[in-house]
Amino acid sequence: MIKEEQNTAKILWTTDNKDTAINMICLYAHNAKLKGWIQNVQILVWGASQTLISQDKELQDKIQEMIKDGVEVIACKKCAEDLGVSDTLQACDMQVYYTGELLSSWVKEGNSIISV
Repeated sequence: MIKEEQNTAKILWTTDNKDTAINMICLYAHNAKLKGWIQNVQILVWGASQTLISQDKELQDKIQEMIKDGVEVIACKKCAEDLGVSDTLQACDMQVYYTGELLSSWVKEGNSIISV
């Protein structure tokens, strides 16, 4: 039996590059969940990626679709506050909270993290 943490994709999304966001992060995360490659998919959105999302309706729609299909999308509240995008991220149905402790737990637990 595969342990839950071994069946979880953890993606740290920091890039503001839309091509990478669409063709790697959203494509992989959504398909991994839908096709059952990975049971749990978590995306942690930090920094410049938040600004990109707040300014791009296509990405907002993709994120809402992924969330509806069971991908967990979490945004760092501190980054969102600093960038003035909290309301937009919450409107996309993302969880927005302080995530330094969450990321630290991923690292301390030795989880594999896809960082883009």
